[in-house]
Amino acid sequence: MHNCRRINFSTDHTAYIITNLPAVLKQFYILFFLFFLAGFIGQVTAQNDAIRRIRGAGSRLGNSGGAIGQGDSIIHRTGLEDSITIRFRYLDSSRYSGFDSSIKDFTTRFPVPWHHVHLGNLGNATSDLIFSPLLKAGWDPGLHAYDVYAFNIQETRFFTTTRPYSEVGYLLGSKSEQLIHLLHTQNIRPNWNASIQYRLINSPGFFQNQNTNHNNYRLGSFYQSRNKRYHNFLVIVGNKLQSAENGGIRQDANYLDSNAFSDDRFKIPTQIGFVEDRGRNFFSSTINTGTKLTTGSFLLRQQYDLGQKDSIVTDSTVVPLFYPRLRLEHTIQYNTFKYRFEDLQSDNVETYARDSAYYENNYSIQLSRSQRKVIRRDYWKDMVNDFSIYQFPDAKNPLQFFKVGAALQNLKGDFDTGLIKKSYYNFFIHGEYRNKTRNQKWDIEARGNFFVNGLNAGDYEAFISLKRLISARVGYLSLGFQNVNRTPSFTFNPVSNFYLDVPKDLNKENTIHIFGTLEQPRQRLRLTVGYMLISNYSYFRNYFEVDQVSSLFNLLRITAEKQFRISKNWNLKTQLVLQQKAGSSPVNMPLLFTRNQVGYDGNLGFKNLLVSMGLEFRYFTPFYANGFSPLTGQFFIQESQKTTLKSPEIHAYVHFRIKSFTAYLRAENLNSLDITNGGFTNNNVIIPAYPYPGLQIRLGIFWSFVN
Repeated sequence: MHNCRRINFSTDHTAYIITNLPAVLKQFYILFFLFFLAGFIGQVTAQNDAIRRIRGAGSRLGNSGGAIGQGDSIIHRTGLEDSITIRFRYLDSSRYSGFDSSIKDFTTRFPVPWHHVHLGNLGNATSDLIFSPLLKAGWDPGLHAYDVYAFNIQETRFFTTTRPYSEVGYLLGSKSEQLIHLLHTQNIRPNWNASIQYRLINSPGFFQNQNTNHNNYRLGSFYQSRNKRYHNFLVIVGNKLQSAENGGIRQDANYLDSNAFSDDRFKIPTQIGFVEDRGRNFFSSTINTGTKLTTGSFLLRQQYDLGQKDSIVTDSTVVPLFYPRLRLEHTIQYNTFKYRFEDLQSDNVETYARDSAYYENNYSIQLSRSQRKVIRRDYWKDMVNDFSIYQFPDAKNPLQFFKVGAALQNLKGDFDTGLIKKSYYNFFIHGEYRNKTRNQKWDIEARGNFFVNGLNAGDYEAFISLKRLISARVGYLSLGFQNVNRTPSFTFNPVSNFYLDVPKDLNKENTIHIFGTLEQPRQRLRLTVGYMLISNYSYFRNYFEVDQVSSLFNLLRITAEKQFRISKNWNLKTQLVLQQKAGSSPVNMPLLFTRNQVGYDGNLGFKNLLVSMGLEFRYFTPFYANGFSPLTGQFFIQESQKTTLKSPEIHAYVHFRIKSFTAYLRAENLNSLDITNGGFTNNNVIIPAYPYPGLQIRLGIFWSFVN
C-alpha cells in the first residue's frame, strides 16, 4: 500500500503546489497563453478598426477644409474608449439579452443547480430532486447523470459587442477542488462575432475513488452579410468528462460515526475501486474505476432572407434596413457520443474479492481471476440535415413568424467494444409559430414535430404557451400545454451495452404537461403550477433491471419564489417546491423542498461596492431517494432506505462585486458540525451509501475585462 499524506485546504495545498511547481505552471501557462493570445488579437483588431474609422473621418474632414488632415493629427480621447455594449442571443431565439450582474445566487456561477444532489463530490453524477421526466421525442442515448457538467449547443450564446470582452474565473475549494472558467468574445467585423469558452473542473473529493476531471470547450460564430440577407451560425462543442466510481461507502459497519475515521474520511472503505490511497493530485486525470464520457457537436446553420429593403437617412449617414418576408434555412448537425464504464482491477487480492462480490450481488456478473476487467460502452454518431422555411406576416416585426421544415437523421451505433454495430435513421417533420407582439403585451409560442418513419416512427411532441402582461400591478401570466409521445431511451433497448436485463418489450411513453406561471416583478414573486399525466413510464427497478408502469399516474407540482424585505438592506429569499403524486407510480421525491437565504444586500456605504452576505438553508422532507448504479450510469428506484436529513443544510456566504470584479467566499455544510467530538463529521447521506462532505470552504473570483 502507498501512504498518501492528507492535503488540507490551506497549508498542505500550498506546499503541494510549490513541490510540483513545474507541472502546475505548465498547465496554467498553456491555458492563460491561449486566453492572452485571444485577447491580444481582439485588442489589435479593435484598435485597427478604430484607427481606420478615425482616419476615414479625418480624411473626410480634411478634404472639406476641416482641422483634421489625412488622419495624422493627434487623436483626442472621448471618455468612451473603455465602455462597452454587449448583448447575446441563443440559437433558436431572436431576442437579445444582457448579462445578469446579480451576485445573490452562487449557483449561477456553479455547474450544479441548487435543486440537484450529487454522489458526494463536484463532478460526480447528479440527480434532480424536482421530478422532471425527459420531454423529448425521438432518439435519445439515455445516459444523463452527468448532463449538468456538459456544454451543449442549446445554451450557446451568440454575442454582439462593441469591444472585445473577456472573463476569467477561478474557484478553489477544500481538498484541492478547483474550477477554471475562461470566456472571450469579440466582433471581428461589425457584422461578424466569434467567441471561445473553456471550463475545467477537477476535484479529488473527500472520500476514496470519487475524483473527477472534466474539460469543456465551446466555439461560436455569428455572421450577417452587409445587406442583412444572409446569416451564418457556427457552433463547435466538446466535452471530456471523467468521474471515478466507488459504489458508495461499505455498509457492513457504521464507518461515518467511527472515531477511527473522524480525522480523515478518505480512509473509509468503499465498495469498488482501488483500496489503497491514490492521492489528491488536482491535475491528475487518471480514472481506473469509473465513467468516461466524451461528446462532440458541430452545427452549421445558414439562412437567406427574401424581403424588402429600406433605409433611414440622417444629415450625414444612410442606415440600410431590411425587412424579411421569406427565409430559407438549412442546418447540418453532427454529434458524437462515447459513454464508457471501466473497472480495471488491480492485482490486490482484497480488491478482487470485494469487487467480485459487488458485481455478483448487484449485477449477477461473475469475475474470474484471469479476467478482472469490467468494460461497457456505447458509441454513437448522429448526423441531422434539416431544411426549413420561415414566413413573416408582419414585415416590421421579426419576432412573429411561421416555420415549417423536414429533417433526416442518420444514426450509427457501436456497442460492446465494436462487436456489435447498428445503423438507424429517422425522418421527421416540424412546424412552429411565434409572436412577440409589438406592444410587448402578448407572447405566443407553438411548435410540434412528428417522426414519420425510422427508428422512432410515431414519436411526436406538441407544445403551446401564451404569455400576457395583465397590468403593472398584477404582472405577467403565462399558460401552457405540452404532450410528448416518445420511444424509451436507448438504454432500455437490448442492443445497448448498458442493457443487462433479459429482453423486454416496452411501449411508448406518453406525458401530458399543463402549466401556468404568474410573475410579479414589483413584488419579486414568481408562482408556477404544473400538472403531469404520465403513462408507460420506463424506469430502472434496481441496479440493472428495467421496467415500465402501464397504469396512468399524475403529479402536481407547485413552485414559489419570493423575496421578503426584512428591513432596509436585509432580505429573506425563499424558494419552495411542493410535489404530490397520485396513483401507483415508481417515482420517489420529497413532498416539500425549499432553499432560503437570509442576509444583507447592499453597498455598506461604498459607491462601487455591492455585497450580499448571510446564511443559506436547504431542506427537504424525508423520502426514498433513488439509488445509483455505477455500471449502468443510472439512478434507480429503491424503497429500503429512507433519506432523512440529520439537520438542514446550512451555508454561510459573503459575495461581493467591485465594478468588474466578483468574489464568492462560502463555508458550506456547517450543519455537519459534531458538537460532541468537535469536528465536521455529522455527514448527511442523501443518496444511499453516498455521504455528503463535511465542512467545505470555497473561494471563487470572477473578473471581466474590456480589451
